[in-house]
Amino acid sequence: MPDNSILVLTTGGTIDKAYFDALSEYQIVESGIPELLKEARVALPFRIEEVCRKDSLELTGEDRAAIAARAAAAPETRIVITHGTDTMTETAKVLAAAVPGKVIVLTGALAPARFAQSDAAFNLGMAFAAAQCCAPGVWIAMSGQVFDGLKVRKDREAGRFVGV
Repeated sequence: MPDNSILVLTTGGTIDKAYFDALSEYQIVESGIPELLKEARVALPFRIEEVCRKDSLELTGEDRAAIAARAAAAPETRIVITHGTDTMTETAKVLAAAVPGKVIVLTGALAPARFAQSDAAFNLGMAFAAAQCCAPGVWIAMSGQVFDGLKVRKDREAGRFVGV
């Protein structure tokens, strides 16, 4: 496995939601991450694994343990995790405690990747860049910023992440 290879773990969240019609609710469907990376012509070696397909508000302690176990067991030292934004910081705390020595970057979207005006592709690109440039630890890449995963919170009113 090349040193610069990136593992992408998908967990669901808004980034992978679809809206079928005016009468239905958003549903998390098969991940659109492979297509986003193909469209972006990512030349860096990467592989993708699905851990789960859940809204982050539905993630359990067992789900977070499974995410951490996958990250810890991976041969890659650079990991991008697509995740719902509501509990991203909770997962960051679990990862920081359970997976030392790797660069882990969580990212997501405030609008589904399937929407024309989504932040998904930009955030995913930021996460790939952060995974290559950041020191080992847990990071969150959202809205053009990279945050220490343990020193950030989601500001729901502002619709963005802010450092703490």
